[in-house]
Amino acid sequence: MARSKGRLVWNHSTHLQGLIPVLEKLINCTGIITVTPGVIGCSKSNYPYLKLRISVPVRGGYKVIARQGKTVQEVFIVTKLSRQELETAINTVLKLRV
Repeated sequence: MARSKGRLVWNHSTHLQGLIPVLEKLINCTGIITVTPGVIGCSKSNYPYLKLRISVPVRGGYKVIARQGKTVQEVFIVTKLSRQELETAINTVLKLRV
């Protein structure tokens, strides 16, 4: 039986620049069920490149914070992966982007 890929939910019309292509690659990873970009906000610190960091566990997965420039966006990932496996998948997808 073929493995089904995860689902990317589009709740908002605006997203962090470069985030959607990264999330589209992430949903192809085994164990990722649903990826939902959330609220966009501003921060004081400045990140010159896109960075994703796992924040806290949520029911069925993890909340991830995406940052680039002075903009931050929440991303909710429903997954069967452990925190370490998800970090590895995120790092792999970000390296493929370069």
